[in-house]
Amino acid sequence: MVWGLAWWPMRQLEAAGLHPLMATASIFTLAVGLLTLWKPTAWREVLTHPSLWVILLAAGTTNAAFNWGVTQGDVVRVVLLFYLMPLWAVLLARLLLHERITPMAMARVVLALGGALMVLWPRQGGLALTLHATDLLGLLGGLSFALNNIMLRRESARSEAARGLAMFAGGAIVSGVLAVSLQHAHLPPPSPAWMAWVLGLVGVMLAGNLALQYGASRLPAQATSIIMLTEILWATGSALALGAGHMDAQLALGGALIIASAALAALRP
Repeated sequence: MVWGLAWWPMRQLEAAGLHPLMATASIFTLAVGLLTLWKPTAWREVLTHPSLWVILLAAGTTNAAFNWGVTQGDVVRVVLLFYLMPLWAVLLARLLLHERITPMAMARVVLALGGALMVLWPRQGGLALTLHATDLLGLLGGLSFALNNIMLRRESARSEAARGLAMFAGGAIVSGVLAVSLQHAHLPPPSPAWMAWVLGLVGVMLAGNLALQYGASRLPAQATSIIMLTEILWATGSALALGAGHMDAQLALGGALIIASAALAALRP
C-alpha cells in the first residue's frame, strides 16, 4: 500500500513548490541520516563492496524515475509500465545470475510485451507507439527495480542494514544529482505544509522498507510477490478515484496482461 499510494503525497509536495526530484532527495537524505544513527557501521560495508554500489544506483534510479513519472504523468499508465518488471527480470537473471530462460519465463516475457503494446498503442490507430516522457520514466523505473531485486538476491549474504542503507543512499544521491543537473535543486520557503509531508514520508518509507524486509524474510517468496502486486490495485484505484489517471478497455486489457505476467512470475518463479 505504501508504494501504491506514494504518488499522492508526492503531488502535494509538488503543489507546495518542491520538485519531485528534490522531494525524493530530501526524503531519502533524512532517512539515510536516521539509518546512520541506528547502524553507523553499515557504511563500512557499503563503501567496501562495489556490488552494493550497483544496488545504490539501481534503487536510486527506481525512486527518481517512479516518483517523477507518477507526479508528472498518468498514474495508471506509469504504474503499469513500471510493473513490466517480469520482462526485465528474465533478461537480467540470465545476464547476471546465468539462469536458464525456461518456457515459463518466455511465457511471462510474451505476456509482458503484449501488455506493453496494448498500453502504448495509439487509441486513434496507426503503427507508431505513443511513448511519452513519463512512459519512459515508468519503463526505466521498472528496469532499475528489477535490477535492484536481482542484485539483492545475488548479494543476500550482505547484512540487511548495509543493503537497506545502499538503497536509501541511492534515493538521496541519484535524485539529488539529477535535481542539481536539471536545475531543480531549490527548496521553497520553509512551510509547515511541505515540511510535514517530507517528515511524514520519511517515516512511511522507513516503516515500509522495514516491513518489507521483515515480511520477505518470513513469508514464502511467492506470497511476498503476490502481496507486492496489490500495489498496482492501490495505485490504480486511488488514481482513478482522485482523477490522476484514466482507464479504457485497451488500457485495462494491457494492464491485465502485465498483471498476469507478474502473477505468473510470483507463482512460478
